Amino acid sequence: MNVDDFKNGQVLVIDKPLNWTSFQVVNKIRWAIRKKFKLKKIKVGHAGTLDPLATGVLIICTGKFTKKIDEYQAEAKEYTGTITLGGTTPSFDLETEVDQSYATDHITEKDILATAKSFEGLIQQKPPIYSAIKKDGVRLYELARKGEQTEIKSREVEIFSFEITDISLPVVGFRIACSKGTYIRSIANDFGVKLNSGGYLSSLRRTKSGSFSVENSNSIETFLEQLDHESND
Repeated sequence: MNVDDFKNGQVLVIDKPLNWTSFQVVNKIRWAIRKKFKLKKIKVGHAGTLDPLATGVLIICTGKFTKKIDEYQAEAKEYTGTITLGGTTPSFDLETEVDQSYATDHITEKDILATAKSFEGLIQQKPPIYSAIKKDGVRLYELARKGEQTEIKSREVEIFSFEITDISLPVVGFRIACSKGTYIRSIANDFGVKLNSGGYLSSLRRTKSGSFSVENSNSIETFLEQLDHESND
C-alpha cells in the first residue's frame, strides 16, 4: 500500500492489546501513517469501541473509508470471555475494585446454563455507568469517576447466542454473539443478579465484528512493521 491507498480508504483489522484504549490505537496508527508518508493530516477512525481491559478485533478505517464507519459499527459482534461470580464492581469489570461479595454455593451448573439461555433474543439492557455514552455532552465514565449519580435509560439489544464454554466456579467462560450496542459488562452484572449472587466481567475478547475475525487481524506491531516496508510513492 502507498499513500494514495490510505487516502482512498483502507480497512485495517487490528487485534487491540490489553490496557490500550481504542482511541490510543487510532492515534498510534494515524501518527505512523503521517510520519511514514510525511502528511500533515489523514483521517483515521475506529468502528466500535473496545474497553481498555478488552482485546481483539478493532476495525480501523482510513481516508475516504471513514465514511463507512457507521456501516461497519452496525454489524453483529462476537465475544469470548469470563464472568466471575460472587462479587460486583461499580464498572461491572476489573477497572474498579470489588465492592460487594455474595454467596455462590447455591449456584449449580444447571442454573448457569439456564441463565445463559434466558438472555437469548431481544432484551432490555442498561449500559454501565462507566461507559463512553454521553449525557449532556459529558461521557458517563467522567461523571462516574466524580461520584455523580446518573439515571441511565434501558435500551433494546439482541443476543443471538450465549454459550457457556467452561464452568470453574466462581469463574464462568462464555461465547456471545450479539447486536451492536450490547454491553457485555452489563450482561455479566445481570448474570450475577439472575443467579441471586453477583457477577462482573473478568476478561473479554472480541473475536468477530461483522465479516472480520481475530484470525485475520494484525497486532499493532505487525502493522507498523508492514507500514515501514511500504513504498513512499
